[in-house]
Amino acid sequence: MPVISLPDREWIDLVGPMAGVEMVAWDLMGEPPRRDEISFVVPPYMRSSPWQRLALLPALRVVQLLTAGYETVLPAVPVGVKLANAAGVHDASTAELAVTLTLSSLRGIPAFVAAQERSQWLPGQIRPALADKKVLILGYGGIGMAIARRLGGFEVKLTAVASRARGGDELVAFVHGVDELPALLPEHDVVIVIVPLSEATSRLVDRDFLASMRQGALLVNVSRGKVVNTEALVEAAGSGRITAALDVTDPEPLPADHPLWHTPGVLISPHVGGVTSAFQPRAVGLLRDQIAAFVGQRPLRNVVNPD
Repeated sequence: MPVISLPDREWIDLVGPMAGVEMVAWDLMGEPPRRDEISFVVPPYMRSSPWQRLALLPALRVVQLLTAGYETVLPAVPVGVKLANAAGVHDASTAELAVTLTLSSLRGIPAFVAAQERSQWLPGQIRPALADKKVLILGYGGIGMAIARRLGGFEVKLTAVASRARGGDELVAFVHGVDELPALLPEHDVVIVIVPLSEATSRLVDRDFLASMRQGALLVNVSRGKVVNTEALVEAAGSGRITAALDVTDPEPLPADHPLWHTPGVLISPHVGGVTSAFQPRAVGLLRDQIAAFVGQRPLRNVVNPD
């Protein structure tokens, strides 16, 4: 009977009993229980783990993450072991935050929060509305589509960009290729970045990218911090050319003395895109589906290293 490890007793209770498997608690710290028998590992969520400890498990066949990102785990996964991410689990939460950051930045919410702390009633001023804006979504996978779906009611004009051009869907008429960015960026008021981190996307948002953005445009990053050249962003936002709303930064966590904290027009949230009440039920559903597929010897979803 396959032995499945989950991060703790709470996760075992959440997933609940499943036919044909035994579940044990292991958070990748300390000696693994049933060391020679664990074949399916679910690491803890939102915690740096000693990934090299996966090599302690001779029967290991699957590592199922609770995150969409997997770039730090992949190098430590033993040969022959499948690594699956949690694509889809964080779509709703991350899309909500992307829209929240966009609206908060455009409507000046940070200034109102600061004024409230001073018991100050700020005089009215005209702020940019999201309505009528041209919004470019860079990265049109599951989360990109979820963002587009939520923006549908805001009276915006949407443009989707992916690694390669393709046909559209019910949300956009056409999906542009990333090679079209130089021509597209100057035409848009808001650019929302939700690409995975890879060699191709590392520092994709560089000085040339930022210089191509429309004067006064808003950059929203809900992907990974390393997708953006932080030094170039500090320069571009600091000069007043653009504004930015960031759920991720490079470095991360952002040191207290980093200039990005005090760069004008920059709003920062501490990488909380997926950390909402929507996470747990979707994660439990994914785990039950994946465990059932593993036991039934059916293909797993979201495998990122099929070879």
